[in-house]
Amino acid sequence: MSATVLITDYGFKNVDLERAAIERAGFQLKTAQCRKPEEVIDAAREADVLIVQWAPLTAQVIAALPPRVRAIVRYGIGVDNIDISAATARGLPVCNIPDYCIDEVADHTLALALALARQLPQTHARTLAGEWKITPPAPMPAFRDMTFACAGFGRIARAVLARARAFGFHLAAYDPFVSPSEFAAVGVDPLSLEELFRAADILSLHLPLTAQTRHFIDATRLPALRPSTILVNTSRGGLVDTTALAQSLRAGQLCAAGLDVFESEPLPPDHPLRSAPNIILTSHTAWFSEASVPRLQKLAAEEAVRALRGEPLRNQINREVRSNPRAP
Repeated sequence: MSATVLITDYGFKNVDLERAAIERAGFQLKTAQCRKPEEVIDAAREADVLIVQWAPLTAQVIAALPPRVRAIVRYGIGVDNIDISAATARGLPVCNIPDYCIDEVADHTLALALALARQLPQTHARTLAGEWKITPPAPMPAFRDMTFACAGFGRIARAVLARARAFGFHLAAYDPFVSPSEFAAVGVDPLSLEELFRAADILSLHLPLTAQTRHFIDATRLPALRPSTILVNTSRGGLVDTTALAQSLRAGQLCAAGLDVFESEPLPPDHPLRSAPNIILTSHTAWFSEASVPRLQKLAAEEAVRALRGEPLRNQINREVRSNPRAP
């Protein structure tokens, strides 16, 4: 019997692209729509590679996977729903797809930032209410006098800042894992964490969600930002304590915020962010375009095929695990 790829769950219209790529390589594809750990364990009994979107791959699930499983591939960039430590201890490579929607997320990030910096939601609401003024509701600096700063300096952050450059912003970023020469090569000022909060007129978050970065923006750090600062998060919802953010916006301690991701999704109906002022909320759509979806599906299927063939993996998160330890 040929090796099997199991898609544990998916939100696409179909998985025709995956099926074509996997069957063309001589393997078979099975699908499920798992939502609970026990469902994943049951579905994975005859799987050799898992492709997962939202299904929980907890330590319990990973411990229960059959020995034949060779790798886990995540549809997307974040791997919050996979216990990486458990997979590593088990010797399972975990792969993500970090480059399928860079342009889309960068475009969405800049759209949120520009709309808030030009006070479009506030002016729109004021105009609809019958108030006509040719000056904005609040002080509005020119872009050339503002610092657009990113927390994190990976692929998406660099794409965001490249776009921001065209609007004349001063560019800066915080990332302790990037060398000063890398910042200098693209004309972006490196900042310490303290400098980031002090200097940012627009602060855009582009960090992975880890134990260290959870609530990177919280009630203790929000006061370090200036009242004129705009916060944008298109990265991971858990980076921001959204209750503290709502309180800060209501108190006028922060100018505005644009969020595409949230700690709990969908955003609860009674969440205080829904009634906070000077905010734009989008429903985790930054990744999407008509091109990004098939690219994500295609790249995930190709990574699964590489795992089955014993070929080098393209994007392995836990590099300490030797790729494809059980591949023929």
